[in-house]
Amino acid sequence: MLTYKPNIVLSNKEYKVVGTRPIRHDGAEKVTGRAAYGADVRLPGLLYGKILRSPHAHARIKSIDTRHAAEVPGVHAIITSADLAQPSGRLVDLAEGVIHNIRFLSNNIMAADKVLYKGHAIAAVAATSSHIAEEALKLIQVEYEVLPPVRNADEAMREGAPLLHERLAPLTNPRIRPGGFLNDDDPTPGSNLANHFEFRLGDIDKGFQEADVVVEQETFTSPVHQGYIEPHTGTAMWNSDGSLTIWSSSQGHFTVRDQTARLMNIPVSKVKAIPMEIGGGFGGKTLVYVEPVAAALARKAGRPVKVTMSRTEVFEATGPTSGTHIRVKLGATKAGKLVAAEAHLIYEAGAFPGSPVVAGCNCIMGAYDIPNAWIEGYDVVVNRPKSAAYRAPGTPAAAFAMETAIDKLCEKLGTDPLEFRLLNSAKEGTRRATGPVFQRVGFVETLQAAQDHPHYSAPLEGPYRGRGIASGFWGNGTGPSSALAIVNPDGRVKLVEGSPDIGGTRASVSQQLAEVLGIPIEDVNPSVGDTDSVGFTSNTGGSGVTFKTGWASYEAAQDIKRQMCARAARTWECPVEEVEYRDGVVCHTKDADKQLTFKQIAARQNATGGPITGRAGVNPSGAGPSIATHIVDVEVDPETGKVTILRYTAVQDAGKAIHPSYVEGQSQGGAVQGIGWALNEEYYFNDEGHMVNSSFLDYRMPTSLDLPMIDTVIVEVPNPNHPFGVRGVGEVSVVPPMAALSNAIYRALGVRLNRLPMSPGRVLEAVWAKEQTQRNSGV
Repeated sequence: MLTYKPNIVLSNKEYKVVGTRPIRHDGAEKVTGRAAYGADVRLPGLLYGKILRSPHAHARIKSIDTRHAAEVPGVHAIITSADLAQPSGRLVDLAEGVIHNIRFLSNNIMAADKVLYKGHAIAAVAATSSHIAEEALKLIQVEYEVLPPVRNADEAMREGAPLLHERLAPLTNPRIRPGGFLNDDDPTPGSNLANHFEFRLGDIDKGFQEADVVVEQETFTSPVHQGYIEPHTGTAMWNSDGSLTIWSSSQGHFTVRDQTARLMNIPVSKVKAIPMEIGGGFGGKTLVYVEPVAAALARKAGRPVKVTMSRTEVFEATGPTSGTHIRVKLGATKAGKLVAAEAHLIYEAGAFPGSPVVAGCNCIMGAYDIPNAWIEGYDVVVNRPKSAAYRAPGTPAAAFAMETAIDKLCEKLGTDPLEFRLLNSAKEGTRRATGPVFQRVGFVETLQAAQDHPHYSAPLEGPYRGRGIASGFWGNGTGPSSALAIVNPDGRVKLVEGSPDIGGTRASVSQQLAEVLGIPIEDVNPSVGDTDSVGFTSNTGGSGVTFKTGWASYEAAQDIKRQMCARAARTWECPVEEVEYRDGVVCHTKDADKQLTFKQIAARQNATGGPITGRAGVNPSGAGPSIATHIVDVEVDPETGKVTILRYTAVQDAGKAIHPSYVEGQSQGGAVQGIGWALNEEYYFNDEGHMVNSSFLDYRMPTSLDLPMIDTVIVEVPNPNHPFGVRGVGEVSVVPPMAALSNAIYRALGVRLNRLPMSPGRVLEAVWAKEQTQRNSGV
């Protein structure tokens, strides 16, 4: 019997709506199957698109012959890369590890001169049925010049390695920014090293001279996929006026609009992107794969086209996270104070530049106060699918290296791991190794909550059992966001916002609007508007929606309040300065008998000046970082290598939990994904660079049978830059699990694993290696 609460909220301030747990507005539609997802789109005359993909990891395309496929009855269009725009290598904005120039984006969607990974798209067919399209694909003849693949970053960085992009500028060329193209007349050879950068703080050499204890750690991780249950689907239809309408499930329909417009060579105002419900994304649906293909096929066919990926296509042709190779060196005094740290991070970008190594460097030491630091990052292209964002992109692998190194340091010092972290925690005023100075943060409070939790002090008895802890940092995101709130005559509010809902954000955004207006959450009806119905809103990613779109809704509610005060002033024939809005009631400050409720003013809005509509467009700064600290108990079977998780607790600073149930769900969901990443999940490639486990049968993700109940503690240290103190919560929860489990396995076996996943085979190999070492030393 539990003697503690499995889910705890350490609240900082009570509100009427914010901090409550209302039923989600879209819940009934989803559990009854009425919610419409990307594959549910049905249009008159709809054609079905299928994509021909490369059987090689690296090859030059010498010719493509589509004549026989075009003769198949029912085939209406065939496209290749020539049907998509092929811009120059001009750089565009880099965000969350996505492809950072439009030519790379175009060539990832449809290969031009070369195929750069198995599964790379080469051509596409639209036909009256999926089966006809698949048969037509078999008739497309492609002549390849097969090239040796570059399978990982170590191979890619060797002298004389095959080049993925012959004109990718090397870092030694001072005239071109990293990731750009060489001019045709430039004799400089290309490179697989797309970017290299450094951050320095203090004097690293002096720091290590002051250290009494120094440890080093080297870690390796393989690419893992986000594992969303809904494959990518896009449907496109050209209208008689030359405009384009797209239906798809994505984490940013404005990104769908903008990127498709670029690749179709039409203005963004001619593209309308309609967001469908999204069956998971976790960062993997922040850029386009099939929408431009559907658009190009539809333009050629003159009929609407839908393209849906299979599960194998999702694995082989959409972005997993990067494989990594990281080295960390830490120095501390005998008293346990960190005085120096250095980290060297090599990330595989996949076929095109733009891995999340920037985020990895930004976050690896983010939770700590380290006076002397050196961080170095490398972005390397390899013959694998282009990497994409995955929940705190780049950071879990970085934390795996940093937090296992800290565990080694604590062991050498004989220091309690949580006490060590408390002593070295970043606080308000701490300068990070990457430059920024922290404002108010809740790192210490989160560590203290973990220390105070019954799990940390509970006895753990029995052989082959161990307890591990780790912390993780995420900076949280923001961006432009818009909201439109329409007051109906019955007093209900229709809220239209621009952020796709992948984590209950309809509710969290509506709660903030309802709190400002002083109305029940049940009186707010939220929806996600298409690109013609609401202002530009950046992607749902970076743990930014409750912060940025919540802020937009907050400002829209303030707009409504101002208008309602003006209506009341007009009704009472008094200056608006004598009118005050309190908890859903407009009051006269000098006459207590004069009051109008929200619903009364709503009912009279047309008679007092016309419809009341609140609106806001914001681009707020100060998203405020978060920390999570996880505690895990494991039992390892030394005969099979199987790791069983006995108990798991996740502690996290949310700033203010707008909807605590969703915060708990995010914390638990992130922990589960981290557990899968730590123990089982991995892209397996053969010598030819082919993924050989591209199905959910062979790609091992955890199920409920693999997991205990995950306890949560929500710490609330308000973000000073948000009206309700919000910090994003969706991503930091995936950062600590790999290191926490590695540290726990070490306590259980006395063997430290530094390569993910820590699968039964790898655990056994480590046990056997330890036994062989002991035999050789006569122990």
